[in-house]
Amino acid sequence: MFPGATADRTDADYVVVGAPLDRSTTFQPGTRFGPDRIRRFAASFEDYDHHTDRHFSDLGVHDAGDLHAWSDAAAYVDFLAGELTDVVDDGATPVLVGGEHTVSVAGVRAVDPDLFVCLDAHLDLRESFDGDPWSHACVTHRALAAADHAVIVGARAGSEREWARARESDVSLVAPETVRDRGAVAVEEAVDAAVDDPDATTYLSVDIDAADPSVAPGTGTMEPGGLSPREMRDVVRAVAPMADGVDVVEVNDRDDGQAATLGGHLLRAFVFAHAER
Repeated sequence: MFPGATADRTDADYVVVGAPLDRSTTFQPGTRFGPDRIRRFAASFEDYDHHTDRHFSDLGVHDAGDLHAWSDAAAYVDFLAGELTDVVDDGATPVLVGGEHTVSVAGVRAVDPDLFVCLDAHLDLRESFDGDPWSHACVTHRALAAADHAVIVGARAGSEREWARARESDVSLVAPETVRDRGAVAVEEAVDAAVDDPDATTYLSVDIDAADPSVAPGTGTMEPGGLSPREMRDVVRAVAPMADGVDVVEVNDRDDGQAATLGGHLLRAFVFAHAER
């Protein structure tokens, strides 16, 4: 159980769902261990958050456990989307814990957002990768099948075709250097410019590889030049009040818990900030 997730399912405002899919990682596999590691390393955190003057255990969080993954990604995403849609229909916010980034497609389908905000080292705008349209490298491309716009924060890697796609009007980029210089304000401005509607729905996806690998090496495809934990936390806090669903993905077992600890911290930061809205 995610520490502090003590609410009953029927009373929950937030429902944690683990999705240990691990089939298309292109360098270091191990994301099947992500949900368990995030829960385990989150056990070190205090229940109390001084930024919001709240206790995590008072915020109505329920942990529904993991949904067993299998090799057919399309079928698994359909199944997972159905489970997350039930969460949304019950008036709760889905908190998805991956697993590889492919599982984010299920969260997007459940929330059906106008805006997709993603912290990621990679653009993930490919239509397929190595002949696989369900690769983790295609997530933002798939998200844009539902969302009107994508804001990608921290990207520093992609193919030539992906960078060209990112220049189209339905994609906004906030570079790591921009976050470093201007903080979460730069992301808030990009979000405001992307969707001019106060009632727009938003989905937030956090690929842990948005962080610099020096602070979160336990991920599949490391890319130097990334965000700091504080920068990621500030972005998550800024986006959380407008978000209708969230995930943290791409944590694996290839470090001593740094990536999992950061992932758990960001999930808690989301819940604390979201509960304030």
